[in-house]
Amino acid sequence: MGKLALATALIVGVSFSKPAAAALPVPVKAMIDAAIASGNKQDVLAVVKIAKATNPNDLAEIDSMMADYNAKQAKIAATAQRKKQEAGFFEDWKGQGELGGFRSTGNTRNLGITGGVKLVKDAVKWRLNFRARADYERNRGRTTRDQISVTIEPNYKFSKKLYAYGLTQFERDLLQGFSARYTVSGGLGYELVKTKDVRLAVKAGPAIRITHFVGGDSKSSLAGLVGVDFDWQISDNLKFTQDAGGTWASDAQGFTSAVAIIDSESTTLTATTALDAKLIGSLSTRFSYKIEHETNPPVGRIKTDTLSRVSLVYDF
Repeated sequence: MGKLALATALIVGVSFSKPAAAALPVPVKAMIDAAIASGNKQDVLAVVKIAKATNPNDLAEIDSMMADYNAKQAKIAATAQRKKQEAGFFEDWKGQGELGGFRSTGNTRNLGITGGVKLVKDAVKWRLNFRARADYERNRGRTTRDQISVTIEPNYKFSKKLYAYGLTQFERDLLQGFSARYTVSGGLGYELVKTKDVRLAVKAGPAIRITHFVGGDSKSSLAGLVGVDFDWQISDNLKFTQDAGGTWASDAQGFTSAVAIIDSESTTLTATTALDAKLIGSLSTRFSYKIEHETNPPVGRIKTDTLSRVSLVYDF
């Protein structure tokens, strides 16, 4: 009877038991976990797509891993959103400090020192940018460059890509013949491309520019302002940026026609190309090249100046 009972039990077990579902292969699971740990959503989606194509019998387990990932990402996004909403004005600022040297060509061919600071506060519906820079050089006991620029630019976000900007800028460039130049502008900006590694944005709008010349004269102009910003995070340790802008102004007072606004006699063009290479921690080195072009500089001045900068940058 003992042997009969044992045989019966074995037969029943074989008849009614189901084969265990195959588990997701360890290497595939490890690959998905590594993509999730990288923090790059595009990498996660690409790896999961390949995993599903090569492991069609494990779709349920892969979908479960993605559900957990999406839930965690949603929680992180909600926490960050709430933090931005609750942050005070003096909280959540990010910035850079820069100090180095430069070589100039154009109106002067000398070496000098350069310094700058950049601050950004990015809130839910608005963003505030602050930039300041100074370049200074002397040659044979005489100051040959004394250039200062300070810009405050608030942005209001209509959507993830479209925003309105306001801009107030102060400049001093004794080499180009003005002791102070004030620019006030407002308009629209649009981020044509915005990913984790690449950002391309354009902006344009009317402006008013007031210039005080070294000789004592002053001039007010209606102007148009356009700008292009391009940032590319090539790798974790290397970043490329290209910023360009222009201001077209008329010599007339107040509001004038479109022809007067684009009068080329008062055009100012700038373009800066920079490459940042991370050294250690928050410290990087920056190589940059800037072109400044004035179509109608004071008598005796060259239209185009260039600055080749090498500096240390600290992120905070």
